Amino acid sequence: MKMSVIVGVSQMVFGVMLSLTNHLFFRRYINIVAEFIPQLLFLLSIFGYLCALIIYKWTLPIIGEGPGAHYPPSLLITLINMFLNVIKSDYLDVEHTGAVYDEGIQKGVQYVLVFLALGSVPWMLLVKPFYLRWQHKRRSLSGYAEFAGDNTVGIPQSEEDEEVTHHDSQSGSHSGHDDEEEFDFSEVFIHQAIHTIEFCLGCISHTASYLRLWALSLAHAELSAVLWNMVFHAVLTFQGFSGIVGIYLGFAFWAALTIAILLVMEGLSAFLHTLRLHWVEFQSKFYHGEGYKFLPFSFRTILKEEREE
Repeated sequence: MKMSVIVGVSQMVFGVMLSLTNHLFFRRYINIVAEFIPQLLFLLSIFGYLCALIIYKWTLPIIGEGPGAHYPPSLLITLINMFLNVIKSDYLDVEHTGAVYDEGIQKGVQYVLVFLALGSVPWMLLVKPFYLRWQHKRRSLSGYAEFAGDNTVGIPQSEEDEEVTHHDSQSGSHSGHDDEEEFDFSEVFIHQAIHTIEFCLGCISHTASYLRLWALSLAHAELSAVLWNMVFHAVLTFQGFSGIVGIYLGFAFWAALTIAILLVMEGLSAFLHTLRLHWVEFQSKFYHGEGYKFLPFSFRTILKEEREE
């Protein structure tokens, strides 16, 4: 279970890192400051810290047995107490709710991580909409100055200007100095709010969704044990000639079920689950489907375009 969480968080962090390449390629530098950095801080402050606790817990020994034993702490309770600011130092039972490491250091580290996680939410929500509104006002003042015949040269369209133009085009307006550009701040703010809520809640649900890897491993282990104990292991107790025949027939039946269930059915199930994890949990961190339509290479299309020219 813990390994599936580590794999899931690592893949989601890699997906957020890939979004940086999109921002750099499209020269949307405001998205780096207003989206990429707070998203990375939010993800690492909570779930990156959880992965660090998992790795550290693997190194903790279980000391003694019975009521006075020292058990490794419950990471779920530790993560909950991280936000409730409740850290107990006494060892209770298997579901231990004490500090994972030094209590004083843990309190300081968790206070900082909670501050970063909670601070990244308004960062994602407010910075980009207000910056785009300021950018739109600056462009509007520049356009009015040129329209009035001033000698000042208008500010050229930068990468952030393209972002404003993108939102203008979504609201049905046309860029240019002939028509007054429209900028619907409420629409931009609502869009950013939806994006922020989706990312924050998605980090929690997507991390839990990676537990399907743990469920698949449990199902594989249980099915393997059932096929071995109920089919092949039973015929090994036969004696004499019936034992020889039973081993041949039992092995054939066991092998057929193993191929049909464990390899074919479970292999298809694992493929579908991993495909879903790649499409939803991983690609949602950087892929938006707003690029160019895919056109396969075709000589017929090339020749047709040449004839038209």
